[in-house]
Amino acid sequence: MPRKKPFSNKQKKKQLQDRRERKRGPLDAGRSESNSRSHSRERGEENTDTSDSESVRPQVRRVNQQPQIFRPGDKGYDPNRYRLQFDRESKEEIERRKKLAVEKVLEPVTETELEVDIEKIYRPGSVLDFPKRPAWSYEMSKEAVLSQEERAFREYLQKIYEKHTPQELSYFDHNLETWRQLWRVLEMSDVVLLITDIRHPVLHFSPALYDYVTQELGRSLILVLNKIDLAPPALVVAWKHYFQEKFPQVHVVCFTSYPRHPDEEQDPSVVFKKRRKKRRAWNAALGPNLLLRACEIITAGNVDLTSWREKIERDSAALLSAAGREEEEDEKEADETDVVVAQQVTDAELGAPSRERYKDGVLSIGCVGFPNVGKSSLINGLVGKKIVSVSRTPGHTKYFQTYFLTPTVRLCDCPGLIFPSLIDKQQQLLAGIYPIAQIQEPYTSVGYLSCRIPVPRLLKLKHPDGDDQGWTAWGICEAWADKRGYKTAKASRSDTYRGANSLLRLAVDGRLCLCMRPPGYCHQKETFEKHPETLEMISQVQSRGQSDSRSLSAGEEEEEEISSSGEEEEERDRDADEEEDEDEDPAETKKGAKSKVADVNPYALLGEDEC
Repeated sequence: MPRKKPFSNKQKKKQLQDRRERKRGPLDAGRSESNSRSHSRERGEENTDTSDSESVRPQVRRVNQQPQIFRPGDKGYDPNRYRLQFDRESKEEIERRKKLAVEKVLEPVTETELEVDIEKIYRPGSVLDFPKRPAWSYEMSKEAVLSQEERAFREYLQKIYEKHTPQELSYFDHNLETWRQLWRVLEMSDVVLLITDIRHPVLHFSPALYDYVTQELGRSLILVLNKIDLAPPALVVAWKHYFQEKFPQVHVVCFTSYPRHPDEEQDPSVVFKKRRKKRRAWNAALGPNLLLRACEIITAGNVDLTSWREKIERDSAALLSAAGREEEEDEKEADETDVVVAQQVTDAELGAPSRERYKDGVLSIGCVGFPNVGKSSLINGLVGKKIVSVSRTPGHTKYFQTYFLTPTVRLCDCPGLIFPSLIDKQQQLLAGIYPIAQIQEPYTSVGYLSCRIPVPRLLKLKHPDGDDQGWTAWGICEAWADKRGYKTAKASRSDTYRGANSLLRLAVDGRLCLCMRPPGYCHQKETFEKHPETLEMISQVQSRGQSDSRSLSAGEEEEEEISSSGEEEEERDRDADEEEDEDEDPAETKKGAKSKVADVNPYALLGEDEC
């Protein structure tokens, strides 16, 4: 018997990759070759699709890898088509920041350093723009249109990297497919909702998008300051006036899907508590009336919005009558006139270069913004119930969808997009634009946070060396890991990486809340605290928060306290970003064992971006 030929692991890997390529088959006619993964031999290879811009910046890091699922009759499906893609940082830069986090003693910054000016971040009129769709017509073939868009995107990246180094730039999306989703939403929308997080509104507001929507497209833009429950009312009013003065054509609306009592903001113990509602009252959202009023001003009677106003009145009445809340919801589901319907949009409607507004008497509202600013939650708040899946993980919404709020109002949910800017990357991570489980170096972001809010005092941390004179970013992560009982598997040392990720999650959730200020806020703080709009907002939040609490029975709300001693038996591991939807639907929790298995993160085995 002849001796077997040696077969290395490398050869075996190549054999599996070749077999996978054969299963994929030839390229589909409706798919661009440059966007295909058929030429990629390794998952980590850099030059695999158009959005990487090979000639400009080949080092691109892809996050949120999804497994390839072969479905019968769905040959062209690519689950990674809309992956988040950022500039890949060098190992030397990551190691340099780690060393800095270990050695540098943190010093608190003054409150004036929390003031951020949009001129310094985006530099209006510079190359820090966003890619715009090239002109096209129906006489062009699909391949010609795709090729033209890919060429324009490469030129767009080329201009940015010629003017700025990767160290100067923030994270921004390098995936052309996701930008195409934005183009489609902008083309089919009559009104554009630019949704921002009130903690970092300047970060989420691109002046280039404002100019494009208001001037080139001739559309109206509504700026939504979302999650206002996480900021003091005076700061919310200050940001509102800042944007109204800076951008006169914008309509500013304050919104929150979860009103809470203002006294909770003053209680430091809320850092250790995570409120979970078994059933969220989506119709308790604060802001739908303001949004309706802004749309009525914009449409000027060209669209009948009576059905929308009637829906808001019904939701308010259902919220006030807490006793019959369950029965009313059942009746609404049985014979509801404003049923929300997900609509499949045809290709002709997606890309039609038409200036027609309010087609067929329907107002189309496009919801755009950065990841994790609450676009899907805002849609749920407008509808009054959960119709869109929401998650803390950036990039959870993969492609845009349309929903009819009423027969005359259509909502378009767009995937989150990150625009290029000059803001600190650490602040971007605190804003939740990057999946926390895949951050390679989270320590400097924790240091950035600790210099602006007293993290050790809020979390009652003990210094690892027994000396509270000087805290480093690494020391804070180590102390939190000791307090929570995070240990490495082999050596049983303090797991500082897991501790850092846990702190970042507290920041993204708003329990360690860092809010940036508009320019001059420190000198005008007392004026805004006594402003009539501030007093009105406080009264609205108090009344809505009390109504929300009355509408929930004792069995529908619970508070989970983070143990201050760190002694927790069988604590659920929250290190995976795909842990859960932010608000679980009761019907989904009643599923059998299959749903429990589906909740387990199947992508944790990939380990592509582990440190």
